[in-house]
Amino acid sequence: MKRHVIIAILLLTVALPRLRAAGSEWIYTGRLGFSVGGTAPMGMPATIRELNSFKLKASYSVGFDIERRLSGSWGLLTGLRAEGKDMDIDATVKSYFTTIVQGGQSLAGNFTGRVVTRVTQRMFTIPVNVTRRVSDRLTLQAGPYVSILTRAKFEGYVYDGYLRRNDPTGPKVIVGSDENTRGSYDFGDDMRRLQLGLNLGADWHLRKTWGCFANLAWGITGIHKRGFKAIEQTLYPVYGTVGIFGRIR
Repeated sequence: MKRHVIIAILLLTVALPRLRAAGSEWIYTGRLGFSVGGTAPMGMPATIRELNSFKLKASYSVGFDIERRLSGSWGLLTGLRAEGKDMDIDATVKSYFTTIVQGGQSLAGNFTGRVVTRVTQRMFTIPVNVTRRVSDRLTLQAGPYVSILTRAKFEGYVYDGYLRRNDPTGPKVIVGSDENTRGSYDFGDDMRRLQLGLNLGADWHLRKTWGCFANLAWGITGIHKRGFKAIEQTLYPVYGTVGIFGRIR
């Protein structure tokens, strides 16, 4: 799947400037929006029992698109977007495998209690989309994207529980709620700097040269590097963006 997305991006990027379809035109568009969403496993695992809080952290998205409209209602679009994908969550877990640091000591095992996770991602994203003009007002677009991270943080702490070292029946380590007794973690250095995904979006033209848009981006590569085992699930970014666009040319 990942290889197919990379091939599709390369082929469409090479083909885009070479298209010479009859009646085609170039469209240049600027975009401004904000994104909300989360980074989570696909499907809620049994080890995560409850979401105690989920703070929506809006992140701005600024972009510039180039679209090649072909004859008929189809087109191809690419561009460059500067965006963020953040998350702040508090969850109750049971027998959740993780790695923490407590009192200067690194501990790995199955944790039962509460977990706070904060994710910060800043990136440049290149979409490669097929567009379809449904009407004079509505245009749909879909395709793969590649994101290059410029800033990445994945950190937090566990508290009010206990850790079974190494396996679910291992020695029990009590984890408290204050800074001296809780366990912390920081996996920012283990995050991928290159992410792939798919997006689906719609532009609604309020006037000929401007309008509003909505977009859903779904990551197909986990946010951590291959072989990362400090937490038990692979986490994927899923974020929605809404905003306005303006036609530059």
